[in-house]
Amino acid sequence: MTTTQKSELFAVWTASSLERVRQDDPAGECLDIELFAARGEYESFQVALKSPEGEHSHVHFAVSDLKGADESMISKSNLTLYREYYVYVSVSSPQRGSVLPGGPGWYPDALIPFLDPATNEPPAYGEIKAAPFALDNNCNQVIWVDIYVPRDAKAGHYSGTYTVSSESGEVTGRISLTVWNFELPLKPSLKSTFLIWSSRKKSTVEELLKHKLMCQQWNLSEEEQDANPSNEREWIEKYGVNCSGLGFWSKADTFNGVMPPPPTVEEIQAAAAAHPSDLFLYNYTADEIGQYTSLYEPIKAWARNLHEAGIANLITMAPIPELYDDGSGSGRSAVDIWVILPMQYDKARIEEVLAKGDEVWSYNCCVQDDYSPKWQVDFSPIEFRIQPGFINQSLGLTGILYWRVDFWTEDPWHDVLTFKADGMDFNGEGMLVYPGEQVGIDGVVPSVRLKALRKGIEDYEYIEILKSLGHEQWALEISQSVGPDWHDWTKDYRKLEGARKQMGEKIDHLMTR
Repeated sequence: MTTTQKSELFAVWTASSLERVRQDDPAGECLDIELFAARGEYESFQVALKSPEGEHSHVHFAVSDLKGADESMISKSNLTLYREYYVYVSVSSPQRGSVLPGGPGWYPDALIPFLDPATNEPPAYGEIKAAPFALDNNCNQVIWVDIYVPRDAKAGHYSGTYTVSSESGEVTGRISLTVWNFELPLKPSLKSTFLIWSSRKKSTVEELLKHKLMCQQWNLSEEEQDANPSNEREWIEKYGVNCSGLGFWSKADTFNGVMPPPPTVEEIQAAAAAHPSDLFLYNYTADEIGQYTSLYEPIKAWARNLHEAGIANLITMAPIPELYDDGSGSGRSAVDIWVILPMQYDKARIEEVLAKGDEVWSYNCCVQDDYSPKWQVDFSPIEFRIQPGFINQSLGLTGILYWRVDFWTEDPWHDVLTFKADGMDFNGEGMLVYPGEQVGIDGVVPSVRLKALRKGIEDYEYIEILKSLGHEQWALEISQSVGPDWHDWTKDYRKLEGARKQMGEKIDHLMTR
């Protein structure tokens, strides 16, 4: 593979999607990139630039089509380009145990799209531009490239190029992509709910759906709900939406131990009727209320009405025997989807509720232990990927939840200190997207962390495919080799990528023989 190309212009090298290229990192070693993906999958890489001497004011970046055998081709329209935007962490997120943040400094996180997804043209307005861009003296700039493999792409090897150019000349690198002979389903196997609070636009929902994350708009007024007709049939067919929440909120949470009477069965049925009949429906009823024993009976009352209406009850709490029966005589648990933090897992009765037919999902919030993956800006990208994929599979967890994606400061492009609690600072907590106005986009733009979550959901899918092909034990052994539990997961992105490649090659072999 070609080494880094250094010239009088600048140094150029490629990096894995799980590497974080800081502004002052030394140049890497490889100019070219080799990738592997299934049909219907996203695979990403980074191209980093450094100008050892002098500055460049107008740097451009472009990619070619990827050409395969027998005139097969993946059009460059399937390659999405972003310029990575560095945000400043002034105070470190909490440091506990062996899972440590990177500390104060600049982090590449926000992704500025070269093209507006609504028009497929460069954004017509916005104070922050993707390209052309300036390259400061001895200061790295990184380009993120998403490759989407079309569902009708032929299996085999494809190659193309990327080109970095300025007024002084250009540097070209090679893109090598092997498309395996299998396809990821449009509908993800992993369920999820990621809450949107303030960005009320359809395009915001669709940005999350593009990243295989199901979402729910939260805190909508009745007027906003009435003015927001369901687009779910369209989203099922286009993005594979697999579940949706009804939105009846009890207002019971870690700060409030009181629940009102539940909505009537008729009210729940009417709300459910607004959704496609083939969509799995749940209600996110209460949040972190395990300490309130006085809520057990109200929870059962909510559960009985939800169950009679055919709706699953989701609560973020660890399983407890007192809620293993909703009181209806059916023997059904009052909570159908138990959503737990990593720190709750070891003492939770996971096997008991799974044996009853309940689901258990994982979620992440702040820095609540000293061993599990963390989701702040200044933690490693592998922490966002390994939870939804390998750890969830290894532990038999079937969904993932996050409390908010748009918890912005007044100036989120320049201030990512979103949350403070108990004298601690949490950079980017509750914030996985950035407002699009600053870059000329109607809606939101993704972060590097959002991309890692999507890959985790695709990792989960690889294991599901292997299970369906009769190789469940082998797949889980691979999963457990990199993410067996919350305590013992790998921090080495090369090991994770190796496990994913091993699974892909196995599926490819099984589908080709």
